[in-house]
Amino acid sequence: VQLQASGGGLVQAGGSLRLSCAASGRTLYTSAVAWFRQSPGKEREFVVARKAKGLGTYYADSVKGRFTISIENAKNTMFLQMNGLKPEDTAVYYCAVSRLGLITSQVRRGDQYDYWGQGTQVTVSS
Repeated sequence: VQLQASGGGLVQAGGSLRLSCAASGRTLYTSAVAWFRQSPGKEREFVVARKAKGLGTYYADSVKGRFTISIENAKNTMFLQMNGLKPEDTAVYYCAVSRLGLITSQVRRGDQYDYWGQGTQVTVSS
């Protein structure tokens, strides 16, 4: 399984970006998928997760109402639409996929995901 993340960049506060994560070797729709992020000097942080077959979507409180996860099945690609960006959203963003179906208590845990993209840098200027 390979995950190729892209779409990061530099944006002003209040702006938008859409991150992409193209997958090969595994069907995203039938997988639990997620986005995490990590800032310098900080631990990896959960952003959003989507259970297999869309049976639940979970957002970190810090991004709820601003970020949206989606999957385009035809392209086997997941997206993270980020609106209303804030300087505190600055981080390297990673997409992740699990081999197993995850229950609610597991979806926010990075150790439950088996495959990771290489990360894409998002920088939000004030």
